[in-house]
Amino acid sequence: MALTTPATRPANPRFSSGPCAKPPTWTLQALADAPLGRSHRASPGKAKLAEAIELTARILGVPEGYRVGIVPASDTGAVEMAMWTLLGERPVEMVAWESFGEGWVTDAVRQLKLDARVHRADYGGIVDMGLLDYDRDVVFTWNGTTSGVRVPDGSVIPADRKGLTICDATSAAFAQDLPWDKLDVTTFSWQKVMGGEAAHGMLILSPRAVERLESYTPAWPLPKIFRLTSKGKLIEGIFKGETINTPSMLAVEDYLVALKWGQAIGGLPALIARADANARAVWDFCAARDWIDNLAEDPATRSNTSVCLKFTDPRIADGAGFARAVAERLEAEGVAYDIGAYRDAPPGLRIWCGATVELADVRAMLDWLDWAFQAEIESLSAVA
Repeated sequence: MALTTPATRPANPRFSSGPCAKPPTWTLQALADAPLGRSHRASPGKAKLAEAIELTARILGVPEGYRVGIVPASDTGAVEMAMWTLLGERPVEMVAWESFGEGWVTDAVRQLKLDARVHRADYGGIVDMGLLDYDRDVVFTWNGTTSGVRVPDGSVIPADRKGLTICDATSAAFAQDLPWDKLDVTTFSWQKVMGGEAAHGMLILSPRAVERLESYTPAWPLPKIFRLTSKGKLIEGIFKGETINTPSMLAVEDYLVALKWGQAIGGLPALIARADANARAVWDFCAARDWIDNLAEDPATRSNTSVCLKFTDPRIADGAGFARAVAERLEAEGVAYDIGAYRDAPPGLRIWCGATVELADVRAMLDWLDWAFQAEIESLSAVA
């Protein structure tokens, strides 16, 4: 018997985990004020960059005394810059429970050859952050974009730590409440929760991180693009809009549009609430069905942005093939784009639920997911 397709389609089928959906009010015309064809060092460009930094700090509630800077190469560039300039002063704890955290392990162990102790958990699990030695430096992801597992809170990070905490928060910033007093270096990119354009990263430094930069020089040479100090002092211009390399002013304008949208709807509390509601819709969907479940093993660690799911129906022999077929079916119908699991992750789906996604679109997409699952199961039965 032919399955009936759902009556409602998502108005925006973009559920990619990066680059993510634009804010719901976004238009191309909103970028008309970008100072294109002008130097980013001219007054209009510098003013735009400084405004992006100021709005970022205000919405996120970054404390006074912290530096917020725009850096090259997205979140990856920001993390690499922090690791190459700050690590090596003392031993380091490297933490990984998904692919990006594993990438930072590779940098620390194979490239920088640090005195590193590595802590790992499988996809769906998380390292016990309370067991780490915070008198060492600690490098970790707050929200595992490819596993859908996040740190529930920062309570286990001691206030009197001697080491620095370096946190990749790229799919957490603007959707989760980050404890700034527990984070010395925080990085993220524009294209996640705020739906900005790619290629630019944000680097937020605590006073403790600045003190390390000004008192410690790494043993290895630093390329220009990584240098945060000059003559032993922090290059303050980086944190006032004087970027190390040439930024895209079109991308800057796009980020400003997203920030102003976030501010207009109520700032960080509203952004978090939107992501929570979207994720809750997916969690409730899974709880009501016996064929799909959250990849995160502990509900307390479930991500509210990159929600990762696994198929649990015993009739599915080829998990990867089945998940791919479901994702392709949904994309062909134009109801959900780019929701296949990350290439290194277990087979399944990954649904972006960040603040720029509308709850009505999530709910409509889930109806189609129900349909796609049943359709693929019928295909398996027909072949058998």
